[in-house]
Amino acid sequence: MVKSPLRNPEQLLKSHRTWEYPLDELIMFFFFFNCLLLLLLSLATLSCFGLASQLPQDELEALREIGEQLGKKDWNFSLNPCDGKSNWTTPSTDKYYNNSVTCHCSLDKCHVDTMEPSDTPSYWIVLHINQFVSDIRCSGDDMEKRFLRGQDLAGVLPPSLAKLRYLKVIDLNRNYLSGHIPLEWASTQLEYLGVSVNRLSGRIPGFLGDIVTLKYLCLETNMFSGTVPPELGKLVNLENLILSSNNLTGELPEDLANLTNLIELYSLQPFLLFRISSNNFAGKIPHFIQSWKRLQKLEIQASGFEGPIPSDISVLNNLSELRISDLTGESSKFPPLTNMISLRRLMLRSCNISDLIPKDIADMKNLLALDLSFNKLEGNIPDLRGLGSLELVCLSNNLLTGNIPDWIKDRDYTHQIDLSYNNFSEQSAPSCRDSLNLFRSFSGGKNLELGGCQKDFPCSKDHYSLHINCGGEETRSGNIVYEEDKDEGGPAKFQPKKDNWGFSSSGHFWDGDKIASDYIATNVSILKMNYSELYTTARLSPLSLTYYGRCLADGKYSVKLHFAEIIMRDNESFHSLGRRIFDVYIQDKLELKDFDIAQAASGVDKVVVKEFKTSVKNKTLEICFHWAGKGTTAVPTRATYGPLISAISVESDFPIPSEGKRKKILIGSLALALVLILIISGIACWKCYFGGKSSTEQGMSYNGLMSMMIADVTLVK
Repeated sequence: MVKSPLRNPEQLLKSHRTWEYPLDELIMFFFFFNCLLLLLLSLATLSCFGLASQLPQDELEALREIGEQLGKKDWNFSLNPCDGKSNWTTPSTDKYYNNSVTCHCSLDKCHVDTMEPSDTPSYWIVLHINQFVSDIRCSGDDMEKRFLRGQDLAGVLPPSLAKLRYLKVIDLNRNYLSGHIPLEWASTQLEYLGVSVNRLSGRIPGFLGDIVTLKYLCLETNMFSGTVPPELGKLVNLENLILSSNNLTGELPEDLANLTNLIELYSLQPFLLFRISSNNFAGKIPHFIQSWKRLQKLEIQASGFEGPIPSDISVLNNLSELRISDLTGESSKFPPLTNMISLRRLMLRSCNISDLIPKDIADMKNLLALDLSFNKLEGNIPDLRGLGSLELVCLSNNLLTGNIPDWIKDRDYTHQIDLSYNNFSEQSAPSCRDSLNLFRSFSGGKNLELGGCQKDFPCSKDHYSLHINCGGEETRSGNIVYEEDKDEGGPAKFQPKKDNWGFSSSGHFWDGDKIASDYIATNVSILKMNYSELYTTARLSPLSLTYYGRCLADGKYSVKLHFAEIIMRDNESFHSLGRRIFDVYIQDKLELKDFDIAQAASGVDKVVVKEFKTSVKNKTLEICFHWAGKGTTAVPTRATYGPLISAISVESDFPIPSEGKRKKILIGSLALALVLILIISGIACWKCYFGGKSSTEQGMSYNGLMSMMIADVTLVK
C-alpha cells in the first residue's frame, strides 16, 4: 500500500487559503448586492413620496382642464396629486363613493397610464355612480387608478381626457353630465368607455368606431337618438355593448355581425354581454346574432323589434342568460333551444309564442329561473322535477290546461311559482301557499277561478265601495277609511284579504337581490301634501300587480287611483334620471298607456289622482298595473322599475239601498223566483204528459231549469 505523504502545517494553511478566498469573495458579492438593492428601493421610495415625483406639467394641466370641464371644483393643485394625501384621496366606507388619486411612478416621474382592471399595470379615470374617482397613488404592483364616484358632476364630457395619452379607461357612469361625446376622444387608445346614467344626447357618433382598442362600451340610460352607426362594426375587440334605455330607432346595422368577441367589467368576470333593451328599434331581431358565438348574455327587452325569435339563436350554445320580451308582430313557434344546456336564466316573456312548452327544457340542468309568461302557450306543463336548482317559474297569462303537476305541488316555499291566468283543471288545485300564485288559474267556478284560496272567504253581503292604502297602515282621508295593506309581496304572491278584496303580484326583479319587503316602497323624503299618510308607502311590482274587489254589487262605479313617485328624485343628480313607465288596465280595458307618475304629477313627491268610470258584473272588479319593459331599470339603483300604486278608491255611482229596502228587494226577488219555479214546473209537467220525449230527457230538462233558477236566486242574494 502506498501511503500519502504527510503535509506540513504550511502546506495545510496554503490549502485552506485556496478554499477560503472564493468563499470570502462570495460573501462580499452578496453584501454589495444587498447594498445596491437597498439603494434602489430607497430611490424608488423617494420617487413615489418625495418632492421629485411629480406628474409631467402637461398631464397636470390636463387634469386641471378635466376638473373644469366636469365641474370638479375641490381638487387642490397646490398639492402633489401623487402623494396619496389631502383632497386627492378621501377615505370612504361607502362603496358608491370614492375620491382618490393613484399614480404610476418611475424613478423620477409619474404618468397617467391606464389599462383594464387587472393585476397588470393600469391607471383608471373613473367617474362612476356620480362620483369622480381619481386614483394616482404609488403602489408596488404598478396599479394606477383614478376614481371620482358619487359627486353628481354636472359638467360635460371633458375633451381634455384625450391629452392623457396613456389613458385606457374612462368611467363616467352615474353622473349628471350633458352634451355629446367629444370628437377628441377618437384619437385615444381606450379599452373601457362607460358613460351610462347621464344626460347625454344627440346621435351616437360614428367616430367611436375608430377606437378599435375598445373592449367595453356602455351608453345605457341617456337620451341618445337616431340609429346605431354602422361604424361600431369596426370595434372587432369589443366584448360588451350596452345601449339600453335610450331613444334609438331604425334597424341594427349588419356591420355588427363583425363583433364576434362580444366581458362584463362590473363584476370582473367573463360575461360576454349584449344589451339593447328599452329602445324603439324597427324590424325583426337580426339573424346576424348567430355570429356572436362567444356570447354569454343576451338581453333584448322591449326594444321595439318584431317576432319571431330567429331560429339561428340555437347556435349560441355558450349563453348562460337569455332575455327577450315584448315583441310585436304575429304569433310564432317556440324557438329551438336544444343546444343551450348552459342556460341559468331564461326569459321569453310576451313574445307571442303559440306552442307547447318544449320538454327539452328539462335538459337545462343549471336553470335557476324560467319566465315564459304572457304568451299563448298551450297543453300541459312538462316534468321539470329533475331541475334541482330551479327556484323561479313564471308561466302566468297563458292557455295552459290539464292538471297542475305533482312536482309543483311538492316544491316548498323557497320556490316561487306563478301559474296565474291559465285554464288548469279544478281537480288538481293544490293547497294555498305564499310562494304559489294560483289567481285565476282554473277553468271552473268563481272561487276556483280566483284561485281556490277564496273559498275560505264566501260573500256574506254586497259591498258598494272599496278603499285600500297600498303597502301601508289603515288611515283616514277625510271621512274615508283606507284599509291597511301591509302584507309583503313577492314574485308569485296571491294574497286574499278578508272577503271582499286581495291582490296578485307577479314578477321577479332580475337585476337585483330583492327580498319580499322590497315589493313595498317607503318615501325617502318628507312629504308635504295633504293626507300624506296615503303616500308614505306604495306597492311595487317588477311585472304585473292586480288588485281585485269581490262581493261588489253589480252596477256603475268610479275608480280613483292615487299615485306619487316616492323613490326617484328630481334634483340635479343622477337620481333624477330614472323614468318609471307602466300601463294600467281596469276590467281588462287599457286605461293608461306608458304612464309616467313624475311626468303626470309635474315632479316627484307630488300627488296625481286618475279617475275612471267602469262597470261591475258578476260582483268582481279587477285593476291591473303592468310593466311592458319601458323606461329605465338602473336608476337610482339596479332593479328600480315597474308599477307603483299608493292608494285605491272605488265608489258606486248608484244609490245604495237602505237595509230595509234591501230586505224588501230580497223578499220580492225570492217570491218572484218561487213563482217562476212553479210556472216552469207546470210547463215541464205539461210537456212530459203531452210531449213525445222520454222521461229521462224530460227529467234532465227539468233539472237544468231548476238549476238555472236556483243560480238566479243565489245571484239575487
